[in-house]
Amino acid sequence: MFERFAADARETVVGAQEVARERGDDTIDGVHLLLSLARQEGGAGAAALGAVGVSPADLEREVDAAGGLDPLDGPALAALGIDLDQVRARTDAAFGPGALDRAADDARGRGRRRGRAHIPFTPEAKKVLELSLREAVHDASRVIDSGHVLAAVARSTGSTAHRALTGALTAAGSDDAGLRAALSTRPSAASCPARRPARRGRARGGGAG
Repeated sequence: MFERFAADARETVVGAQEVARERGDDTIDGVHLLLSLARQEGGAGAAALGAVGVSPADLEREVDAAGGLDPLDGPALAALGIDLDQVRARTDAAFGPGALDRAADDARGRGRRRGRAHIPFTPEAKKVLELSLREAVHDASRVIDSGHVLAAVARSTGSTAHRALTGALTAAGSDDAGLRAALSTRPSAASCPARRPARRGRARGGGAG
């Protein structure tokens, strides 16, 4: 699949690793892909976000508001009958205010100390990349650009990346339909495979006499 990635999509994947390192995270998920593509000047995804009034800083704020990359996934725990808010309250009562947050900070600190070691992709991140391929197929595109990755995040309902994106769109007075409209107007060149420049043959005819 990666051989179909356009330059900006490849940069999104590479940049996601840098975002994870900056945030001190041990894995790469949809949030890192989203923040990475938003930072790319000239990328198809970043252009679409800009067209609807969403900036990288807006997404950063929404990621933090949506719970960041908290390893305690509230919705997932709720599905198991566990109320994260109650767990947090009991932990605070037993160990002091902010006990869970301090534990998360410690975990991130360990991630930062690992330096530039390889950071694995979570199933969520892999799913986003798989969905980006479906988006490209839907567009009849032979390559996958960062716009397709962004559209894939928009389809990843229930994830922190999706919540952050939705929140940023709402704050900007837009929505999923507006984002897709912006994506549909990106230059067609973004969906064309890269071509190698043709070799120029030697000019025919004699030289200057």
